Amino acid sequence: MLLGIRTATILYNPLAGGVHSRREKQLEEARQILAKAGIDADLRPTDGPGAAAALARRAANDGAQMIVVCGGDGTLNEAINGLAGSQVAVALLPAGTANILAKELGIPWSIPRAAAQLTRGTPVRIALGLMTPLADSSSRRYFLSAAGAGVDGALIHALDPALKLKTGTVAYWVEGFHQLVRNSFPRFRVTDGGETTEATLMIVGRTKRYAGPFSITTGADLFSSEFEVALFQTQSALRYLSYLPATWTGMLRRLHDVHFLKTTSVRCEPSARETVYAQVDGEPWHTLPAEFTIVPDALTLVVPENCPAYSRNGRGSVHGSVVV
Repeated sequence: MLLGIRTATILYNPLAGGVHSRREKQLEEARQILAKAGIDADLRPTDGPGAAAALARRAANDGAQMIVVCGGDGTLNEAINGLAGSQVAVALLPAGTANILAKELGIPWSIPRAAAQLTRGTPVRIALGLMTPLADSSSRRYFLSAAGAGVDGALIHALDPALKLKTGTVAYWVEGFHQLVRNSFPRFRVTDGGETTEATLMIVGRTKRYAGPFSITTGADLFSSEFEVALFQTQSALRYLSYLPATWTGMLRRLHDVHFLKTTSVRCEPSARETVYAQVDGEPWHTLPAEFTIVPDALTLVVPENCPAYSRNGRGSVHGSVVV
């Protein structure tokens, strides 16, 4: 339960998931639900890319004990980059396109229902992923659900923001097929410890879910301090198409050119001079070479009551009182 939490800030992206005239009414309803649970929350809209990180830090400095993010994976990623390393709790009211974390934790799509569930949640300390571009270590970026390099990085970098805003997940499918036609599938080296593997796509999973309907890193555990990494080796567009039914039928792990490993750190470097793009939590972020590492005990996440992804049998450190 949210014992000791009495102040919160609800950050919301007015455009997440498209423009909805009912959004502010739903957020006011959510604020009142929190108030009935003894939590005084204010509403703060974001005003552009990158704004959520600064707003989250400012709210925490102003005394908010919990930051509630109403938006998609991108807004949530910005907020955690403003709060990583602090003890301030982070919670989610889903309102974006893919909402990987909401699906992973079983959070309802309705904002008022999610707010009601939130009041019965438990703050849990978790690890975060961290991507550090080797050419610019100051541009490192935390991620909560998944990061990647190769084909999906190229897709995210090429995605038309206006089309995404207008059509939602359709924009990803459109750009995905464009990538199959025009992408050269450049290889890059992935080094884990002393072993190196070449790949054209890497998914670094903290969650089982990836990009909405897909489950790729099904051995990942948000409440452990490691990744599951999936490595795809083909350079064939037709072979990539064949992966789609394999992800839906659970056959992906049986394919000879897809490899999985558990680790806390991987180093990725291009095999040639071609640019290899990367992404974190579905947002474009630099190019390879880069390192992806685990940062233990990095964030306090509010986990819903009866969350299917979380067991209270000793996993995670629970804050049962004031989060400071």
